[in-house]
Amino acid sequence: MKEIQDILTSIFNIQSEEDFNQSALEVFDYQYQYSNVYKQFCNQLGKHSPKTYQDIPFLPISFFKTHRILSSQVETDDLLVFKSSGTTLGKRSQHFVPYPEVYEKSFLETFSKQFINPKEAIILALLPNYIEQGNSSLVYMVDHLIKESAHPLSGFYLFNPKELINVIEKSKKENRQVVLFGVSYALLDFADYNVDLEGVKVIETGGMKGRRKEMIKDELHEVLKKKFKICAIYSEYGMTELMSQAYTDGTTFFQTPPWMKIRIRDINDPLEFIGENKTGGVNVIDLANLFSCSFIATDDLGSLSDNKFKILGRFDSSDIRGCNLLVN
Repeated sequence: MKEIQDILTSIFNIQSEEDFNQSALEVFDYQYQYSNVYKQFCNQLGKHSPKTYQDIPFLPISFFKTHRILSSQVETDDLLVFKSSGTTLGKRSQHFVPYPEVYEKSFLETFSKQFINPKEAIILALLPNYIEQGNSSLVYMVDHLIKESAHPLSGFYLFNPKELINVIEKSKKENRQVVLFGVSYALLDFADYNVDLEGVKVIETGGMKGRRKEMIKDELHEVLKKKFKICAIYSEYGMTELMSQAYTDGTTFFQTPPWMKIRIRDINDPLEFIGENKTGGVNVIDLANLFSCSFIATDDLGSLSDNKFKILGRFDSSDIRGCNLLVN
């Protein structure tokens, strides 16, 4: 087996399907050997010798609520712990992160490629509930992007609309791209002030958090575009249990970084996978999750098309969590 640093280097240098397959198998071998929870799960399924990444089993995301998913090879007790948003009475998922620099490398490379180098931007954040609850991987990411931007106008705005409007007007006069991250319900509240966000890239994430009625994403985006007077709303697909994110390109389709891949499982048979343009359960391969689990069966519903994916809802029995829509 490769050394850990060599595995990480390979992950962040994936350039082809062959590279991805090789890295995925190396990550599986590592996690099968050093994650007792994942090893037991694979053994129960009788799946412990995959030939390609398509043979690798996916751990249900609920295990992050009930088990400590962490490599036994991790020697430090100085762990960063991310927790899911607590919008229901159930337990919050926990993701133990021993090496934050892996997370930082993942989100910096992805954001820079799909949007802009944060050093060339002004980053604004309207994420009140995440700030209030703490232990948020999203807040950690956006805070790091704000610090990378090193601009005095970049920052978090809990919910002071007049201050945020003033900051946006000032930001527009700077020779930088302005990016606004916002949880869906807070963006809708802000949109009621009829703010002109022409030239601003708006990235919505996190859902309604029980603060507003859930909306189909297309409907949400149309409302925001009209009120903000812009032609596109972007979305971020990420979660507590992942080290990587996917972003939309102004449409409703998400694009993953090279070390992340989506597979769609059959709704009635979680061990079977379905083809493109069919709705099923979303399984995520996130190779940056080296020290926890890289192969996760989420509670989201979605579909694949031309290597991009769409989120269509959630399973009825799932928790109402922050990652997108509910099934109507």
